[in-house]
Amino acid sequence: MRVAYILASPRAASHKLGQMILPQLEAGTHGVEVAGIFFFDDNTMVLQKGNPIGERLARVAREKGILLMMCDSCALERGLATGEPRWCTPGGEGRKEPGDCRVAPHVVEGVEVGCFPDLYAALAGKVDQVITL
Repeated sequence: MRVAYILASPRAASHKLGQMILPQLEAGTHGVEVAGIFFFDDNTMVLQKGNPIGERLARVAREKGILLMMCDSCALERGLATGEPRWCTPGGEGRKEPGDCRVAPHVVEGVEVGCFPDLYAALAGKVDQVITL
């Protein structure tokens, strides 16, 4: 089975990912293939360079081909991305063409920034189940 995780609740990245899922991925005992992990709100903060969870996750993601993506608005708000929201204007209206949003240099390697259309496109046909934590 191939899954994608959406980290939406407080401490989902630091606790559920960092203390449960990541150690299992590192040990090869997780039991499913993880296709991607999408980070919302403060969960994005573990993706900063120097954060032990982020550094370990970046290594595992590179080895296993796991997509790591941060919510564009969440990342912009926390200084983890630069530019503007991808699919909404800064005023909150929808766009037909994506805005320019880039991952900041102080984020671990391999992380992407995007919104739902980007996540759907990146994971199309690659997951059997999406799990929100």
